[in-house]
Amino acid sequence: MLPDPVLLVLAGVGAGLSGSMAGLASLFSYPALLAVGLPPTVANQTNTIALATASIGSIVGSRPELRGQRARVLRLLPLTVLGGVIGGSLVLVTPSDTFALIVPFLVGGASLVLLRPPRPAEPGTAPATGRAGTGRPGFATVLGAIAIGVYSGYFGAAAGVLMLALLTRLLADTLVRVNAVKNVLLGASNAVAAIGFIVLGDVVWSAAIPLAAGLLVGNYTGPAIARRLPPVVLRVGIAVAGLVLAVVLFVDAVR
Repeated sequence: MLPDPVLLVLAGVGAGLSGSMAGLASLFSYPALLAVGLPPTVANQTNTIALATASIGSIVGSRPELRGQRARVLRLLPLTVLGGVIGGSLVLVTPSDTFALIVPFLVGGASLVLLRPPRPAEPGTAPATGRAGTGRPGFATVLGAIAIGVYSGYFGAAAGVLMLALLTRLLADTLVRVNAVKNVLLGASNAVAAIGFIVLGDVVWSAAIPLAAGLLVGNYTGPAIARRLPPVVLRVGIAVAGLVLAVVLFVDAVR
């Protein structure tokens, strides 16, 4: 059996690749933390620390796709940050059993949404290689972004799938550019929750550091791989992986 640090680094690389490309980092990282003996709540907080630290890699790796998207990011960022603060606070004061039971249905529903073809570009936006519009969020989108931020700060597994489902409905743009926005928004949400866990929570740094190291590598290389994949393959692959994760989370929740 692999030593714990080696296992966590390898899990981090896999988590970083899947997270930066598909929003499924916790599919690898959270089970790895459980496998090395961390209790679920401690694993959750340690996982959030590692994800927040390593999100720098995915943001840097997504710089080409983030060009021209400053306005839309700044509109959505405060919503997910607010959600991250709420979600991180909830982790510190409430059990996660009930929420964990709801999560598989959220992930499964989001994955089904991603299977739908993207809507055509609207006036003022450009498909494929053009510059996208600013993506002004309506009331439902505002609530959705805050709710996903809460979920990301509270538990986070497949928060990227939920955010991608929301953003693909809001933004008429290529999936890799939408994915880049997702990386920034969830990185911020994880960061504010992580600060709360560092100050008030229970974090195992001997697990968080090797996991974050692997995540940095995977997060940095993931966007480069994503931009070389056909959009349909990427979208369907994300959706299928999300459905698989939904089943896994449901089975774990009802045990």
